[in-house]
Amino acid sequence: MRVMYIDCSMGAAGDMLSAALLELLPANERDGFVEALNRLGIPGVSVEAEPSVKCGVSGTHIRVKVHGEEEGHAHGHDAHHHHEHRGMAEIERIVNDLEGLSEKVRDDVMNVYKIIADAESKAHGLPVAEVHFHEVGAMDAIADVSAVCMLMDLGGAERVTASPVNVGGGTVKSAHGILPVPAPATAFILEGIPYYSGDVKSELCTPTGAALLRYFADGYGDMPPMTIESEGRGMGTKDFDKPNCVRITLGTAE
Repeated sequence: MRVMYIDCSMGAAGDMLSAALLELLPANERDGFVEALNRLGIPGVSVEAEPSVKCGVSGTHIRVKVHGEEEGHAHGHDAHHHHEHRGMAEIERIVNDLEGLSEKVRDDVMNVYKIIADAESKAHGLPVAEVHFHEVGAMDAIADVSAVCMLMDLGGAERVTASPVNVGGGTVKSAHGILPVPAPATAFILEGIPYYSGDVKSELCTPTGAALLRYFADGYGDMPPMTIESEGRGMGTKDFDKPNCVRITLGTAE
């Protein structure tokens, strides 16, 4: 059985998950995947993969630009920019217009967004139809979710497990004001999933990262015994005393 294990000891964000999954591809296929991502036709979006080193550990960082500018989609909402607000109907229209997505991957992308919409609905006391996305609904987040769903489909893992999730601590700036970590929507998404607050006073797990974990992971705990095929490290933008990365291991297990 092919098994994937996601190490969330430094949380999870869409860009970090997509970068780690990209590293699982053979080196000669990575540029082609980034080109395919750019050909999806996400309005105004361009994606680059670049090497990154955190605390002496090397990995890949995914840089997403919208109309030539990086949108502050850092590891967390702290670097909040003025994203447009988009409802689920508009998100679905954008996703349906993307070029080259299989029906399965298109469904995966929308199912991840439905998880986020349900959590935002609970957090703000609004019907799902009235939920408008802020950070998570921006074009750069659509790129992150699409990339992860495409790469998970390519990875072909029969089982996906993850570690308990480090959500970080302190507070985070959002479109709704200063919120405790984990932000309310993130906490709703993580219900039933083991998570904890470590010694890093920053948001480590974003709503997008949490929704991707909930959708794709079958269980949580220690890494199962497995024969390793490859390992990928997706780096965040912030610097801490430990490597700011999501590590994903792919291998075989009984």
